[in-house]
Amino acid sequence: MNHIYDMIVIGGGPGGYTAALYATRAGLDTLVLEKLSAGGQMAQTTQIDNYPGFDEGIDGFELGEKMQAGAERFGAKTELAEVHAVFLHETPKRVETSEGTFLGKTVVIATGAGHRPLGANREAELTGRGVAYCAACDGMGFKGKTVAIVGGGNSAAADALILSRICQMVILIHRRDSLRATKVYHDPLMQAGNIEFRWNSVVEELLGDNRLSGVRLRDTVTGATSELPVDGLFVSIGRSPETALVAGQVELDKGGYIIADESTRTSLPGVFAVGDVRTKAVRQVITAAADGAVAAHYAEQYLAENS
Repeated sequence: MNHIYDMIVIGGGPGGYTAALYATRAGLDTLVLEKLSAGGQMAQTTQIDNYPGFDEGIDGFELGEKMQAGAERFGAKTELAEVHAVFLHETPKRVETSEGTFLGKTVVIATGAGHRPLGANREAELTGRGVAYCAACDGMGFKGKTVAIVGGGNSAAADALILSRICQMVILIHRRDSLRATKVYHDPLMQAGNIEFRWNSVVEELLGDNRLSGVRLRDTVTGATSELPVDGLFVSIGRSPETALVAGQVELDKGGYIIADESTRTSLPGVFAVGDVRTKAVRQVITAAADGAVAAHYAEQYLAENS
């Protein structure tokens, strides 16, 4: 309780462990708090092909462990604990966890953002077995195959275009009769020769035993149901940032993401946001890692100015 860390990182994903790596190499006494295992959401991806340095790709769980080991090599400490509350206006800043109270001069929020689930039967069971949430991450696993994507916003439209360049056929399922995506996506989607649309449709049931083999659709107008055989289903109906801990303490945007620019600095001095939890255009492993390096730089600067 009496020990005060230079930096406490909440979340052991790529952003969190990169912040810890850079901070410890700069001589900062750093603690990472992670409730499950290293890697965060990345650990749920069995094959990551777009992180430089691994010419044959790498398992997300393995990459997370390597990031943890790299940070700990230079002295970062890891505590497996669930964070219950944070008090970021205090000096030092206080973090209450399942394993006790920790104090830090700076805090890096690296809690990530989760994909909103479809809510269909056996969705969790079939995730990684035909059900996916990130076209850029997992699309290559369906090269030359037929996939469906659920959603109608910008994310779904962008994912459909990514998949159209990889898959033989892409079927976009949307509960309305027109897309919510901005107009810039409409023409490319309509002009793609391998994108079909199932308007006024929702996924009623996931089909398949050990792996997804198709979906049962329900027409929202007529109520009629039909089966659609597919090799994969991408769910793109939005994301939920993990920001409940910091709500009311740092400024959030209307989507619930922490407002932080490329400096990763939040509205509260000494508090930084990295990775998927902050406002940003691209949410990938490499951009989270970049955020972590930047956060360590500005945390070091903050400590120098407030020592």
